[in-house]
Amino acid sequence: MTQMILEKDRQRLRALARRQLEYAHAPQNDVILKKWAALAEGRRETPTVRLLFSNFTDEVITPRMECEGEEARRMEWAFLWTLVGRELFDDDTPISPTFDMARSAWASPFGGDAHRTRSESGKGYHIDPIIEDLEEDIDKLRGGGFKVDLEKTKRNIDLAQDAFGDILPVRLVLPSLTGALTNPLVHLMGMENLYLSMYDCPETLHEVMDMGTRVYEAYYDYLEKEKLLLPTCGISPVNQESFAFNSELPADHADKTTDVWGFLESQETTAVSPETFGEFVFPYQDRLAKRYGLLSYGCCERVDAIWPDYLSKWKNLRKLSVSPFNDERLVGEYLRGSNVVYYSKPRAEYVTVRGPMDEEALRAYFKGVFESASGCLLEVAQREVGTIYGDVNRGRDYVRITRECIDAYWKP
Repeated sequence: MTQMILEKDRQRLRALARRQLEYAHAPQNDVILKKWAALAEGRRETPTVRLLFSNFTDEVITPRMECEGEEARRMEWAFLWTLVGRELFDDDTPISPTFDMARSAWASPFGGDAHRTRSESGKGYHIDPIIEDLEEDIDKLRGGGFKVDLEKTKRNIDLAQDAFGDILPVRLVLPSLTGALTNPLVHLMGMENLYLSMYDCPETLHEVMDMGTRVYEAYYDYLEKEKLLLPTCGISPVNQESFAFNSELPADHADKTTDVWGFLESQETTAVSPETFGEFVFPYQDRLAKRYGLLSYGCCERVDAIWPDYLSKWKNLRKLSVSPFNDERLVGEYLRGSNVVYYSKPRAEYVTVRGPMDEEALRAYFKGVFESASGCLLEVAQREVGTIYGDVNRGRDYVRITRECIDAYWKP
């Protein structure tokens, strides 16, 4: 049964719908969409710049919330999330003329519930492993699976459509498919136990990695069989807070998982040798990568060390995360002139350090980053920011300086 929305909340949502529609049809949005189209078509023109705020929503979303009802607040949050980049930071976040919603769906490669001890302040936590000895405890990892809740999805869509669909149409979208293996595994057994298992019980670890991979493969098969796939093009979400703009995947249908975007990463194994990554991670990622039409790869891990023998083998790779832990010049050499986007995630401390931003130091840092990425398709997304101290102008200044440094140092 569709839940009722308070009239006050309904009017708030309708006002936000009008605001989003105005931004979507504004000339500035056309300029931004042209930047994304250039990336999608492999043209080295004007890189996109965004300041991502997922780690400080308490500063840019929560204070602006007005709705009272739970369902209304969920939709209000989605509106404000969409508008932060444009309204507060003036960055290159594209705005859709639709209210986009994903299906209620999840896939978990392993059974068991992760246990974490969180700090009383801040965002840190400690993993309390439920797996101490992988050989003895492997059965705790069995039972992974997936679920798609079509009824809940329909209720959510109907609720949004009834509230403001006459202003802003509701659109069902498919986020990029994912196949995380080492991240959920570390949250169940801890980093130390994972690393030791590579030496102590390699065959058991291979069994576990295969176990998780088969769950994802079954999930992809299910999506195909039940015709639940959707095109992943344009303003459609790709993991790591990017978008699905491309000129290769079908925009009018998605019959197979090879018609859509996928996302993989393994930041948890960034400290192992390339050969160890190649033994325990790549074979399973490779099985999943072959199921995707296009692939975005990486979070905060080093990709420079594993590019030559592994990541470079994926011909459908179109977006590579380049965190500060990489030799950025080396990655630039790998990607220069290719059709793989250099997805730059610069160091965060220049914006998060207390006191005024050190513009001179920031510009010197960006000089190295953007010279390294010259000749590459470049997308800049400042992630891992924990706070801007509630100062929106700090964020806008950061975006402005980033653009100025691209103009000064990045060459197509």
